[in-house]
Amino acid sequence: MRAVVLDAPGPVSNLQIRELPVPEPVEGWVRIKVKAFGLNRSELHTRLGLAEGVTFPRVLGIEATGIVDADPSGTFAPGQQVVTMMGGMGRTFDGGYAEYTCVPLGQIVPFKSELDWSVLGAIPEMLQTANGSLTVGLDARPGQSLLIRGGTSSVGTATAILAKRIGMTVLATTRNAAKAGALEKAGVDHVLIDDGDVAAQVRRILPDGVDAALELVGTPTLPDTLRATRIHGTVCFTGMLSNKWTVKDFYPIAYLPTGVRLTAYSGDASDLAPEVLQSYLDDVAAGRAAVPLDRVFDLDRIRDAHALMEFNGAKGKLVVVI
Repeated sequence: MRAVVLDAPGPVSNLQIRELPVPEPVEGWVRIKVKAFGLNRSELHTRLGLAEGVTFPRVLGIEATGIVDADPSGTFAPGQQVVTMMGGMGRTFDGGYAEYTCVPLGQIVPFKSELDWSVLGAIPEMLQTANGSLTVGLDARPGQSLLIRGGTSSVGTATAILAKRIGMTVLATTRNAAKAGALEKAGVDHVLIDDGDVAAQVRRILPDGVDAALELVGTPTLPDTLRATRIHGTVCFTGMLSNKWTVKDFYPIAYLPTGVRLTAYSGDASDLAPEVLQSYLDDVAAGRAAVPLDRVFDLDRIRDAHALMEFNGAKGKLVVVI
């Protein structure tokens, strides 16, 4: 099979397409014939040497979409459409940047859909993260206001779509005014151009601040996001688009605004219920929801796709179709 292998961290040239043996699933694992996979900042972190617990050489990819090729347990029939994500994919064991991948049985989420594989490939990790951030991280409710910091990322756009589905008022940021249209298309009520003082912009719209905020940029913007949030509001730290993970010399009393709650979300396949995935796919097929798909590549252009991701050139999800 063809696969994208990373021998050691470094530039995009370190991504090598090679012929590897098709993996054999052991008991408790399932082999998937990969039809498409989405790109994620997590894989960029691995390529740049920022991720922990990675052994090399490694086939990257924390998610994949395809069909069951072999399941020793008999739980899933050959040909069943499935998605998989997280759980060590692309870090502690070979991931989805390949024609076949083997993953633990518990990381399989089945579905049925006639949507294009390019669309299906954009959804798994994006939907899991957006849905988990809203439900687990923020306990979001209809009628609340939500600030998305890093709105034009794939997770940011997906979160906006989900938030509008439950009746939230959505504010979202972008550093690039040319990307405002993509946020408006996703249903964002107020597009904010990130000038470093988003809190002031938010409070001109909502003087008390937002009920909830999703931080996808990372620690550099987190203090400003906290200032944009009302007393008893919640900020969920989910993303690190800035590649900056930690707060130096963190002193909670000085760092956190009085009464503002800070939480975090980092989920896996078990957090994406099959019925949530199926409902979203059905809504997409019926035109009631959208998938923020930016660009589709083939496997031979994996370096181009990674370069685009690294330099923030996308307005949504980047997908590779095999």
